[in-house]
Amino acid sequence: MLSKDSLQFLDDLKANNNRDWFLDNKKRYEVFKKDYQQLVADILDAMKPLDPSLEMLEVKNCTFRINRDIRFSKDKSPYKDHIGIWISSGSKGMNRSGYYVHIARSGSFIAGGFYCPEAEDLKKVRKEIAYFHEDLEEILAHKNFKKEFGDFDRNEKNLLKNPPRGYEKDHPAIEFLKLKSFETSQKFDFEEILKEDFVSKTTQKLILLKPLNDFINRALTSED
Repeated sequence: MLSKDSLQFLDDLKANNNRDWFLDNKKRYEVFKKDYQQLVADILDAMKPLDPSLEMLEVKNCTFRINRDIRFSKDKSPYKDHIGIWISSGSKGMNRSGYYVHIARSGSFIAGGFYCPEAEDLKKVRKEIAYFHEDLEEILAHKNFKKEFGDFDRNEKNLLKNPPRGYEKDHPAIEFLKLKSFETSQKFDFEEILKEDFVSKTTQKLILLKPLNDFINRALTSED
């Protein structure tokens, strides 16, 4: 769990997102940073026994810098006013499916899967789906997965209107093959982070995504 002071720091940062305010509140940021890192450590401690592929991960592998990359953004606010936690077995420079926790006043959620893969990785995932779609269907049909996540997140940005090149429109898995991104998510209330059972409840939900992550990572690591 995070402290009320850390949530207040995020709120105040959102209202005063500039370098001068940040420097004036550097001590508050250091307290927030420790709180953030402790939350990540607690989640890792809970997840590792359930997903052995995460065993080598450290806190630093799962956190993000508070500075925003504003080079190509219209929004020039220098700092992030949310918390992101990315838990994945992929090493640096290696794309893998994983688990994500997003904490923000504007919208908090947990998620898992493979977000917007690059072209070569997308081809690998589609090939795995084309040949082994029954495995994927079984994963998504599991009653606990259905209860918490339902299905892949689908919107105009991550879904092709027509079948991808090389696949027929009547392929039994065509609705999966049209996806350009393979993630699923569930929203939660911002204040949930203050509850003592936040880590345990979040872990119970995240681990439901392990079979999906395993399926995707199988595609990414299999030999052609």
